[in-house]
Amino acid sequence: MEKQLHLNLLASRPPMAGGLQSGAKMRMGPGRKRDFSPLPWSQYFETMEDVEVENENSKDTFRLYGSGAHGPVLLLLHGGGHSALSWAVFTGVICSRINCRVVAMDLRAHGDTKVKNSEDLSAETMAKDVGKVVEALYGENPPPIMMIGHSMGGAIAVHTAAANHIPSLLGLCVIDVVEGTAMDALNSMQNFLRSRPKTFKSVENAIEWSVKSGQIRNIESARVSMVGQVKKCEEPMVSPGISKSISEGIIEEEEEDEEGSESNHKRKKEDDQEAKKESVYTWRIELSKTEKYWDGWFRGLSSLFLSCPVPKLLLLAGIDRLDKDLTIGQMQGKFQMQVLPQCGHAVHEDAPEKVADALATFMVRHKFTQFKEGFP
Repeated sequence: MEKQLHLNLLASRPPMAGGLQSGAKMRMGPGRKRDFSPLPWSQYFETMEDVEVENENSKDTFRLYGSGAHGPVLLLLHGGGHSALSWAVFTGVICSRINCRVVAMDLRAHGDTKVKNSEDLSAETMAKDVGKVVEALYGENPPPIMMIGHSMGGAIAVHTAAANHIPSLLGLCVIDVVEGTAMDALNSMQNFLRSRPKTFKSVENAIEWSVKSGQIRNIESARVSMVGQVKKCEEPMVSPGISKSISEGIIEEEEEDEEGSESNHKRKKEDDQEAKKESVYTWRIELSKTEKYWDGWFRGLSSLFLSCPVPKLLLLAGIDRLDKDLTIGQMQGKFQMQVLPQCGHAVHEDAPEKVADALATFMVRHKFTQFKEGFP
């Protein structure tokens, strides 16, 4: 249960009654093997581009993925350790629902974004990044923008909106991040990060871990999203200890699945031998090193969210998340809230259709856009 509290990096998601593992395994019928091979970004986004932004002493390059040609821009900000690819499946769904353009960006030190100072992950710096990317894309007259952020990205979206870095901001959608529970979870975040495998023998292995550990409950999303979370180690690692740590993470889950222990040991042995021959993959960002910024991302977030003068939507994985400020704000009608049960912390990955439906309804209600012909 402790592990589940911190799934999906700087999570604000406490355990649900009855345990969070229900639904996380996605069992399949006998004889059917799940496909953990990676999926390309181009299956979900129409474009990929690198946008150059000038900072005080350097030029930084931000990786963007896009879809759509008309309507308001949905600017998507991912959670800690993730990348723009975590929005891939959601993007395909939302573009089929409403007239919109999607821009998903890799935040600094994440994904394929390249910045000179990758150590600075302060809320202020990351919020400025978002504003500069919008300016680089659209100049002085940006189109109407709806900003949507998950977890850390939700916090950055709030900081960006509060600092008025996006003058054409239409609305704000924050997914499963609440100040109170986020601050509570930070106390043992390092323990969670230490519990994750340090390396994987392949991208497929990383995808398999993400699904079996419950980090991402939607296997399709995991197959495109995990590509943005891991990278090939610069120097091949051939230590048997490394492969052992990889396979143990998977085997532990398989034993919970009550599969035969004999095949587990055989599989582990094969994994050990293969890892000696293959390249090894590791996390793109060492989140444990960003600890000094965690407090700044989340402290004061509720009042900051409530102060943003645009229509606001809060999507949560459980009703038990609201802190005092948000409870009062919700009673006063300062924002719209929707709870999407049976989801892990990565709500937009686990239930992209539900998130797209909630967002589409919100935007149409506020006359930001229209449903596409034939929908709903």
